Amino acid sequence: MLRVRDDDASAFAELMQRYEGRLVRLMHTIGPRHDLAEDLAQETFMRVFRARKTYEPGAKFSTWLFTIAGNVARNAARSLGRRKEVSEVDAPRSEDSPSGPQLLAATALEASGMMPTRMVEGDERASVVRAAVSALSERQRMALMLSRFENMSYLEIAETMDLTTKAVKSLLSRARVNLKDLLQPYIDAGLINSEIEKVDFERAQEEK
Repeated sequence: MLRVRDDDASAFAELMQRYEGRLVRLMHTIGPRHDLAEDLAQETFMRVFRARKTYEPGAKFSTWLFTIAGNVARNAARSLGRRKEVSEVDAPRSEDSPSGPQLLAATALEASGMMPTRMVEGDERASVVRAAVSALSERQRMALMLSRFENMSYLEIAETMDLTTKAVKSLLSRARVNLKDLLQPYIDAGLINSEIEKVDFERAQEEK
């Protein structure tokens, strides 16, 4: 990135090659629409290039990059009129409310014909996991992606998402609890493992 700051075009090309796949995967998860993932990744790179003269080495480059990516995704959501305001840590769900992540995922799963009535394996299992992840809030999805795929520490995620480390811990904890709640019917039926394996997330993301 220091070479990019000095207008080294080959360095910028190398940077794009190195991070494009990771950005597209992230945008599939946090962007407002899956079909916009590649466009949003390109917009992120454009912002990086425009901001090259002000870049100062500090935190890891990926932390700075994903911070920009998060802003791009949120701006895209606002422009499409689909952004929903969320608190730093999601408010507890009412057990009587029919509108939370469980209803969203259950609706998606039922519509896809994947309710827990038989063994779920391979691609089908990945589709179940993908539907559950999609039902999480934007911030939960982003925190989960940065933790599971980018192996970022709590501090790095906090810097990327402009949160405190305590808030990140709470956010990830709630994301994991929500995922388990969403997938509990499959777990209870013994159709998927009680542990949400990383390979399931990877398969789900690759299918996007």
